[in-house]
Amino acid sequence: MSEENDRAQDGGAPSGGGGPGSGNPPSGPGDPSAGPAERLEAVRSRIRRAAERAGRDPAGITLVAVSKTFPAERVLELAAAGQRIFGENRVQEARDKLPAIREAWSGAPLTWRLIGHLQRNKVKQALELFDTVDSVDSFRLLDTVAGEAARTGRTVPVLLEFNCSGEASKGGFEPEEFEALVRRLAEAPAGVDPRGFLTIGPLADDPEAARPAFRRLREIRDRFQDRLGREFPELSMGMSGDMEIGIEEGATQVRVGTALFGSRG
Repeated sequence: MSEENDRAQDGGAPSGGGGPGSGNPPSGPGDPSAGPAERLEAVRSRIRRAAERAGRDPAGITLVAVSKTFPAERVLELAAAGQRIFGENRVQEARDKLPAIREAWSGAPLTWRLIGHLQRNKVKQALELFDTVDSVDSFRLLDTVAGEAARTGRTVPVLLEFNCSGEASKGGFEPEEFEALVRRLAEAPAGVDPRGFLTIGPLADDPEAARPAFRRLREIRDRFQDRLGREFPELSMGMSGDMEIGIEEGATQVRVGTALFGSRG
């Protein structure tokens, strides 16, 4: 995965506001003087307003706080403010950070989702650290995750990542691989529970630029449901700068870093 793609996955780009006439507030790093509770409420408010505009129930949209590069103390602060679901991009960073968080945290359980590119040689470590793998982006990785999970008697919820923007810098299944992936999922591979799909919008100043990619992922999900006769309830699309567009196009999960934690570096 390229540096550009890794930046996009962390919930911090693009940085514009909502689309024309959407009524969305500016969506950069937020008020630098705001505390964790204020930032969390501001993001939840954006989710509520976007859901209401789209005629959706805000309760059907999950906020994943992307804590990549931020220390354990910042994660614990946001958890104390009420956030329970977190996403990390890198197995190495999670291995160094999660034990300290788990030791210090005594509240309701926290859920950890791997949202960054996963190398196959790190699958065993990833499954020891994370509750879900949201970035299964190839047949080989799907088979590796399934095999390792089955070996340990576990069924791991996964999301299948699609490259819906057509950018060469992004990983993921290509829409043209639809038929082959239908056949693979029809085999019901042991060890994994495919729950839905993830995509990353294009890096652009205008959040509206992400709408075609988000819409395409929803259409791909609908085709899978029709062909396989089962539901794929999760659509992960939308970050700090374009979460409203994702919600308008059917996202059930948004990945937000910058608006919750501030700018990185």
